[in-house]
Amino acid sequence: EPVFPIENSSSVLQKTTRILVGVTGSVAALKLPLLIAQLLKIPGLEVKVVTTERAKHFYRAQEIPVTLYSDEDEWQLWKGRSDPVLHIELRRWADLMLVAPLDANTLAKLANGICDNLLTCVIRAWDLSKPLLFCPAMNTAMWEHPITAQQVEQLKGFGYTEIPCVVKKLVCGDEGQ
Repeated sequence: EPVFPIENSSSVLQKTTRILVGVTGSVAALKLPLLIAQLLKIPGLEVKVVTTERAKHFYRAQEIPVTLYSDEDEWQLWKGRSDPVLHIELRRWADLMLVAPLDANTLAKLANGICDNLLTCVIRAWDLSKPLLFCPAMNTAMWEHPITAQQVEQLKGFGYTEIPCVVKKLVCGDEGQ
């Protein structure tokens, strides 16, 4: 019988999984530092963040221990024809994208193909063979508006995966999804 060498764990190469986290202007963006801290506990995971300008209102950039990109970076990187285009480079880099939280405004943009910031451009250019997960987060009154269900279904129709809302006490004091 053939004899196979026993590999010790230090000689086995671990594949790194690259996750791109998108964060939008929902009050749930307060949890971004916690989300990133939890993701970084997963061995073999490399994380980068793309933020909208409105999301910056809810966290401090110095609390995010990974590379954080925003609209300004897109415009600073590209100076001429042969320069890299950030939203395309991020699309190529990531194995998976997680948009958490996905606010009502960005949900509407994505459902209608609008790409007017770095995050929406990355998503518009997203490689549909790779997973894209989205976590809607908005006030219950916004969530229950009939257009929200249509927009969520539109994203699911693109092949994106919804992480459903939970029922809880909201920052505004309401109880709901």
